[in-house]
Amino acid sequence: MNQNGKLTIVVIGNGMVGYKFCEKLIRKSSNFNIVVFGEEPRPAYDRVHLSEYFNGKSADDLSLADISWYAENGIRLHLCNPIKKIDRHSKKIYSFKGDEQSYDYLILATGSSAFVPNIPGIEKDGVFVYRKIEDLELIKSYGCKANKAAIIGGGLLGLEAAKALLDLGIKETHVIEFAPRLMPRQIDNSGSMMLQSKLLELGVQVHLNKNTSTVNGNGKIESLIFSDNSHLDIDMLVISAGIKPRDELAQMAGLELGPRGGIAVNDQCKTSDDYIYAIGECALYNGMVYGLVAPGYEMAEVAAVNICGNTKSLTGFDMSTKLKLIGVDVASFGDAFIAEPDCRTIVFEDRYKGIYKRINISNDGKFLLGGILIGDATSYNILLQTVNNRIIIPPNPDDLIMGSRGEPVEKAGGGVMNLPGQALICSCEAISKDAICSAVTEQGVTTMEALKKCTKAGTGCGGCIPMMKDLLLGTMQANGVYIKNTLCEHFNYSRQELFDLVKINSLKTYNEILELYGKGDGCEVCKPAIASILAGLWNDLILKQETIQDSNDRFLANIQKGGTYSVVPRIAGGEITPDKLITIGQVAKKYNLYTKITGGQRIDLFGAHLTDLPEIWEELIDAGFESGHAYGKSLRTVKSCVGSTWCRFGLHDSVSFAIEIENRYKGLRAPHKLKGGVSGCIRECAEAQSKDFGIIATEKGWNLYICGNGGSKPQHAQLLAGDINRETCIRYLDRFLMFYIKTADPLTRTATWLNKMEGGMIYLKNVITNDSLGIAAELEAAMQQHINTYRCEWKAAIENTEMRKRFSHFVNAPKEKDPNAQFVAMREQVKAKEW
Repeated sequence: MNQNGKLTIVVIGNGMVGYKFCEKLIRKSSNFNIVVFGEEPRPAYDRVHLSEYFNGKSADDLSLADISWYAENGIRLHLCNPIKKIDRHSKKIYSFKGDEQSYDYLILATGSSAFVPNIPGIEKDGVFVYRKIEDLELIKSYGCKANKAAIIGGGLLGLEAAKALLDLGIKETHVIEFAPRLMPRQIDNSGSMMLQSKLLELGVQVHLNKNTSTVNGNGKIESLIFSDNSHLDIDMLVISAGIKPRDELAQMAGLELGPRGGIAVNDQCKTSDDYIYAIGECALYNGMVYGLVAPGYEMAEVAAVNICGNTKSLTGFDMSTKLKLIGVDVASFGDAFIAEPDCRTIVFEDRYKGIYKRINISNDGKFLLGGILIGDATSYNILLQTVNNRIIIPPNPDDLIMGSRGEPVEKAGGGVMNLPGQALICSCEAISKDAICSAVTEQGVTTMEALKKCTKAGTGCGGCIPMMKDLLLGTMQANGVYIKNTLCEHFNYSRQELFDLVKINSLKTYNEILELYGKGDGCEVCKPAIASILAGLWNDLILKQETIQDSNDRFLANIQKGGTYSVVPRIAGGEITPDKLITIGQVAKKYNLYTKITGGQRIDLFGAHLTDLPEIWEELIDAGFESGHAYGKSLRTVKSCVGSTWCRFGLHDSVSFAIEIENRYKGLRAPHKLKGGVSGCIRECAEAQSKDFGIIATEKGWNLYICGNGGSKPQHAQLLAGDINRETCIRYLDRFLMFYIKTADPLTRTATWLNKMEGGMIYLKNVITNDSLGIAAELEAAMQQHINTYRCEWKAAIENTEMRKRFSHFVNAPKEKDPNAQFVAMREQVKAKEW
């Protein structure tokens, strides 16, 4: 104990974990003298983002704290001064520069060093390790004169090193991996193959199952010789084959080590000496050394709590990982490698886009056990929370990686606001959902910067930042704080505000809108949203906005498997004549299309070639058909039962009413797809209450229901008005649909729109039936304008010579079909051949 009555804590090692221990200890108590010895010439810096040094970040940018921080917090910092001896008997340490320092408690945070395999010739010039800033400076200096480089190691750090070499502009980069796949601890064989193909696209060649036997060259590296007698000519080599714990001091001091190294610690991070703790990559816990920052930070927390006289124990570590390697998202979580029959596995693979997703589901279908994400890891955070908090998954588990109908993937199974309070949001700092929400509600935090400063969440690897943003905004909204809902970074307006601006100023093109109210070039969020606004306001042909519409809109058909398209003509109310049925059959036979009757009471034709679409449409239009808009965010179908026409229980003619409604709103563009239904009695054979709008016959007229939907999260529509006549029902529908189009966010179904609406159904009913906003006449006029200007998009496209030219795969051979579209027989029809 020091003369001032305070205990002296000495920390050996000033890396991320040593720094975090100091930060946590001073936050818990001021009753300590803290002394830190580091062997590097600078204070602690962020090793997690070390490769950003090659993207222009300086050592100062990567710094976790400058020297003044240590002084301000009473910490004595010794740089470039490694410790050479620990005297446990006298509780003193001795430094390289001759300092002698006594301690009450000693913290070993010596970290790890790069594992360098014992390969003949490894000492030659041009061979480097990838571990600290000084290593990167050497690599940067040598790399400017290298043409061909290789990395030994295809794990996390190895691929980070490959990215560094690409950033240096080295012409040819190779990754050498001893295992049969890349990142063998994180991803499976299929994920590795997908990652390998992405790396090849970026110019990185991968060599698997390769054992390097010799580094060849005269003084400097010239080639690698492998155990299979093959070789690779290179002039630079980076070693990133794993880590080994820095346990030399502990070994000399007689502390217990593991059989393969590492300082053995118990649940409180104590070594075999009660006055010495080991934390981070030098520590061996439960027979394992942990190379991620989150376990190191948790060890720092446990050690700090116990030194302060309280009790806390390690409980194991979550080794889930998400990072972007050479621009490619890679993530694994939970039990990524569990396999059938111990679980049920769902795999999604898109080789064209370079996306691979695997999730492992419990055999009872209730819980997510783990998974792997390559190419698209946007859903990683919510999937990890689903595993860690044992959240019941949706009835359709594939929604977790594909997204449920009407919702983005990250909302499938429930959003972040639905997580339990104890859910660990930031694993690096062990910050829960409750802690983040409390910072917003009790401390008035309103920005991400303030939230990071207040809670320390998001200051480690940064992977939790998307969830933190969602929690910040969700908590503020729940507390009645106004949040400006902007469309995207290019427009500082909501969709509703842009809708009004476009209407007031009679703007007709995306470029006009971008020039007046936006910035930059736009993105995949704002372009389709504005295309929808323009189509909804002016009912103009969607193809006129050539480069901004959704992908399906570009060819007025849904893109399906195998690179083919589906054709869905409108069959209003599900009623069709025998002649029209014959026409569909003839078209299907002529163009070899797969046919299926859908739940929406129409017929889908699958397997159409892009070049055949205009001719298929022509034949259907000649028979009286028109576009069914199955490809657009617009009205799809109005389903009906046979009603009083044929059914003995029917109260009114539901078929005629459904046909009238569908023809009235056909082609109506909206923030999301729209579906309707008309039932002739309360038996509800048309399932009208599961639709965006539903009409059910009563003894006195019709009941009108709104804002329902099916899908993995079905929601019943709610009653807007009861026992109303046909004219009133249509008037209310006009108002409802145009109010939804005017006010809903992009890609928001009517059910979600209502759920988010302040005042809910009571407010909406007042707007629609009581005209509380005084806009009923305006909404009705807008709908009438749509009806007056409606044109079949198929017909308009084939009558326009320039538009028709777009429907070809090859400019120099417009009639040639896609040779990659192949089919196989199935039940007397065809289906797309599996890729």
